[in-house]
Amino acid sequence: MTPLDYDYLRKLLKDRSGLVLSADKQYLVESRLTPLARKAGLASLAELVAKIKANNERLIVEVVEAMTTNESFFYRDKVPFDHFREAIMPSLIATRAKERRVRIWCSAASTGQEPYSLAMCLKEMKDKLAGWRIDIIGTDLSTEVLEKAKAGVYSQFEVQRGLPIQMLVKHFTQTGDTWQISPEIRGMVQYKPLNLLADFGHLGSFDVVFCRNVLIYFDQETKIGVLNRIAKILEPDGFLVLGAAETVVGLTEAFKPLQDRRGLYVPNKDVLKPGVAKLAPIRPLAVAG
Repeated sequence: MTPLDYDYLRKLLKDRSGLVLSADKQYLVESRLTPLARKAGLASLAELVAKIKANNERLIVEVVEAMTTNESFFYRDKVPFDHFREAIMPSLIATRAKERRVRIWCSAASTGQEPYSLAMCLKEMKDKLAGWRIDIIGTDLSTEVLEKAKAGVYSQFEVQRGLPIQMLVKHFTQTGDTWQISPEIRGMVQYKPLNLLADFGHLGSFDVVFCRNVLIYFDQETKIGVLNRIAKILEPDGFLVLGAAETVVGLTEAFKPLQDRRGLYVPNKDVLKPGVAKLAPIRPLAVAG
């Protein structure tokens, strides 16, 4: 691939997905797009770029999906799910006692492990949530990974990454070398294709937004835009969960961190007085058997 072709692909990927590739990542592009070129019957990446320049939209979508498909696994990083059980849901159960409704958005759902992990957490709280309506919306740029998420079928390797054995036994059925999550857990999540660069106001408002391990791929301007648009659809007493390597600090004053809860943020009700929010002590939810 020539430097000009690589520069063209870098611009295309940034414009279409927000993905920012440095000059030294050409090897990554070649490793991910060479199989795609072969599948399309093209002899080289130069031919692939030529087809894209001719406005082959289907191929452009496939290129973007190939470059933005990131790994995911159950209960990834553990801490955000501890926050969900110990701080987020107890707070919402108290503040939503009248409505008895909670809406959760996983904005980079990938192959479904994150939203299904949340669904399993909620299932363990079933005694506290009897009669409640809980909506979990999972979105991703890639329609291919969303199809896998909807099917809920995972390899032995995938279920061994982060999934406690008791959750595997309780919520999955083994078929040959694969495991499928139960229809009950699958039914708790709706999946929709969505580009975070586009407007997402049509999704409605949310009480919780998980936006983990996606901002790290964006430049500063794109990060600011995404965070400020999330602020518009997050309830004033809602929660934003970011990845371990992500922060709002220096990007927006629309959110402030929760004390002693790394990666957890709340809307800043007074942006003129940014600071650290404190969550009132709440007893953790008892886990249903």
